[in-house]
Amino acid sequence: MPVLRDEARDEIRRLPDHYEHRQSALIPALFVAQREIGWLPPDTLREVADLLDLPSSEVTSVASFYRFFFLEPPGRHLVLLCTNLACALNGAEHIRHHLEARLEIPPGQITADGIFTFRESECLAACYLAPMMMVDCDRFGPLTPKSVDEILERYRAR
Repeated sequence: MPVLRDEARDEIRRLPDHYEHRQSALIPALFVAQREIGWLPPDTLREVADLLDLPSSEVTSVASFYRFFFLEPPGRHLVLLCTNLACALNGAEHIRHHLEARLEIPPGQITADGIFTFRESECLAACYLAPMMMVDCDRFGPLTPKSVDEILERYRAR
């Protein structure tokens, strides 16, 4: 029984036409599937595998490797803290400790109220904002503990 809507299934079926190798369509297909419900449960991964004619183990392996795919339901908002060199040199560790204290979770967890998923990311391509983080698709930086608190409160209210 299909998990994805017909539109998403059709979009995934067309993706291999844009690539020389069928496997190259896998990451875009996983984004399409995750867009449907916000995460990738096992039934959805199997459906993507079937649609792309790829082994389920390959689809699951790719989905579990990349931090932007969720294999369990995420919080309402995704907080990604950059830990790359520019951010590290400008205080990312201090900001990480502050986020852990404010959210009451370590990276990789979901807050008890289900509002935030907190993760670290190797690079968010915004070194000029170091130290920086993203909440959902919005970039913030340079961060201070005070600005982090203000950002979290703004998203908590959404």
